[in-house]
Amino acid sequence: MSHVLDGIRVLDFGRYIAGPYCAALLADLGADVIRIERIGGGEDRWVAPIADDGVGALYVTMNRNKRAMTLDPSSADGRAIVKKLVATADVVVANLPPEVLRALALDLESLRRVKPDIILTTVTAFGAGGPWSHKHGFDGIGQVMSGAAYMTGTLEQPYRASVAWVDCGTASLAAFGTLAALMERQKTGRGQKVEGALLRTAVAFNNPALVEQQVIQVNRVPTENRGQTSAPSDLFRTRDGWIIAYAIGNPMFARWARMMGEDGWLTDPRFKDDEARGNHSELISKRVNEWTTQRTTEEALKELEAAKIPAGPLYTPQQALDDAHIRQAGLLVDTDYPGLPRPAPLAPTPVDLSETPGTFRHRAPTLGEHTDAILAELGYTPAEIAALRDKGVV
Repeated sequence: MSHVLDGIRVLDFGRYIAGPYCAALLADLGADVIRIERIGGGEDRWVAPIADDGVGALYVTMNRNKRAMTLDPSSADGRAIVKKLVATADVVVANLPPEVLRALALDLESLRRVKPDIILTTVTAFGAGGPWSHKHGFDGIGQVMSGAAYMTGTLEQPYRASVAWVDCGTASLAAFGTLAALMERQKTGRGQKVEGALLRTAVAFNNPALVEQQVIQVNRVPTENRGQTSAPSDLFRTRDGWIIAYAIGNPMFARWARMMGEDGWLTDPRFKDDEARGNHSELISKRVNEWTTQRTTEEALKELEAAKIPAGPLYTPQQALDDAHIRQAGLLVDTDYPGLPRPAPLAPTPVDLSETPGTFRHRAPTLGEHTDAILAELGYTPAEIAALRDKGVV
């Protein structure tokens, strides 16, 4: 099978999620991605350890389909190796602060001196042009500064999402931008800089709420898990668990009201449209919760499905792993990695192309697994590689 990015080489200097996941998506599409890691392993290698060597769940997920080498890019010999790598590459991915990029000669100007048509894909916390541009940050800062986290929980206790949606969203957009830059380079022969930012992603994803606030000054406050622009839209307790369910638009709301025997709601002015129902969401959720607590999760979901109401069960991570649809739809693929007590369930490329899909070709590399092979491709002899290793360069 041919792959979209066959023949494209990517150097991955990323860490944690935003850079490595961007590079992983490119690797899924066939790019030869080389993860360049500090000697002894980057700090993101050990997050949530699961293997005998201490490798973590984050690393195994974010580095599938890549090769890996260890390198000290700050040494003179290391800089020479970086230049040789850049000369063979199409894309450099580095979610590193601008000053670190310059110090390692990974800024666009330095890279272009080696490879004029190179594409540099970077991710920062706050983006360029503002007073916080120089600061470092992580996913949660985007969640809270965009206004998104404020709307979850209560005024006394806001909550951020435990899933790193800002990181993953930024990585996906960075991969999107890299593909666009590769297409443009095909037309013009010129590379460029692709820059994502965590706060930029979070603000973009929460943009409708910000538009509403500025235009009509609605000043919404948190409502726990309840939606605010329609109802019912909430998590509801059942006899043996929880479900989430939504009714958006009058036809769907009418089906829900009739299903629960609340035909009178259909002529109640408090529930005349989505906006009105959203304004009375607490009342509606209370009544729906009375309905769901009289049923098991399976019974509630069956009745909601019959009424064509979108709904789903609240799962623990183990229940998600055991779900028949998740497994049969191929949303997780059990994958071996050295030293794991059982296979790791990796999510394949989360978008499917009918003719050239992303594929899982090989597991995440062990520490420095391909160092010698990559150096040999650059022209280093076994003796030279041994000397570099003795000097602590690789």
